[in-house]
Amino acid sequence: MTFTKITEQPSLHGDLEHQSVRQLLEGINEEDCKVALAVQACIPQIERLVTAVVERMRRGGRLFYMGAGTSGRLGVLDASEIPPTFGLPPGRVIGLIAGGDRALRNAVENAEDNPLSGWEELQEHHVGPDDTVVGIAASGTTPYVVHALRQARAHGILTASVCSNPGAPVSREADIAIEVTVGPEFVTGSSRMKSGTAQKMILNMISTATMIRLGRVRGNRMVNMQLSNEKLVDRGTRMVMDELRLPYDKARELLLRHGSVRKAVDAARATSAG
Repeated sequence: MTFTKITEQPSLHGDLEHQSVRQLLEGINEEDCKVALAVQACIPQIERLVTAVVERMRRGGRLFYMGAGTSGRLGVLDASEIPPTFGLPPGRVIGLIAGGDRALRNAVENAEDNPLSGWEELQEHHVGPDDTVVGIAASGTTPYVVHALRQARAHGILTASVCSNPGAPVSREADIAIEVTVGPEFVTGSSRMKSGTAQKMILNMISTATMIRLGRVRGNRMVNMQLSNEKLVDRGTRMVMDELRLPYDKARELLLRHGSVRKAVDAARATSAG
């Protein structure tokens, strides 16, 4: 079967340098409108992945994201937002990027071409059978990701992939392959655009649905969020007010005493019940 990189196909928009700013923005927006529909088509595969991740995380497993360049940065971003948003301890969702932390801000030459480093990094984290490894690669060919998934799968670890090219090598190494076909980029080959947007949407879906299923959300609220700044303390205070019908000052005091909305509400209800 012939593998064609849709991500490298010519843009549907030409002579960009001769377009007005309005034309450029409308063209980018026209392409971006295609992303949500492409992601929607992947929901069955995303559902399979979330169901499997939840099962493993309930047993103490972890979720690993792996990628290079934009894909790696998006994985690290999603992983880094889990503790403050959902109160899950650091280290339960881990983002790995080819070239290490330096690659978050600067391109690290040839980092993604090393086929061994990804699996070596997973081994440093003592990856095991209750963990899940999600490889993110718009092209679907990144050696850092492909080889890591191959090794993880060989060791009985659940693997998944997110890419923008159907039939990509990375998909063949994944137990659950998510192929989000967004089409050619507005700027030919610039997968930081539609492919990156699709990846961000999919990672949001994976982590958010997983955290909800793990009980880290109550109703539709982030009751386990970290109270790391005044805005979040105020938000948490208002949640406690709504739940317990308390005035602002009393709700704030209760929240700060217990450290999270969930703990504050549960403690107050336990006291009233007793």
